Amino acid sequence: MPKPKLVASDFEFEKILPEWQVNLNAQELTRVFEFKDFKDAFEFMTLSADFAEELDHHPDWSNSWNRVSVRLSTHSMKALTELDITMASAMDQFARQVLA
Repeated sequence: MPKPKLVASDFEFEKILPEWQVNLNAQELTRVFEFKDFKDAFEFMTLSADFAEELDHHPDWSNSWNRVSVRLSTHSMKALTELDITMASAMDQFARQVLA
């Protein structure tokens, strides 16, 4: 499998992923998702887990009832890569789907 591409230094995180916090020192994206209840949070996690398996890129996350805290980084490269952007975008879409 080829190495994922690094995120460009001029990537517009605020425009593309406005709900995510960017920590360039730690090379990670973070976000806390909040849902109506545990069932919705779990549905979001299931959708995200299925996509993570397809992408072969897995989030660091935790769940507390209706909240899911997520950290994304490409650990093998110690950097943010296109995989992190793809996963964050997909998770945003899954959250919109569950919250609809």
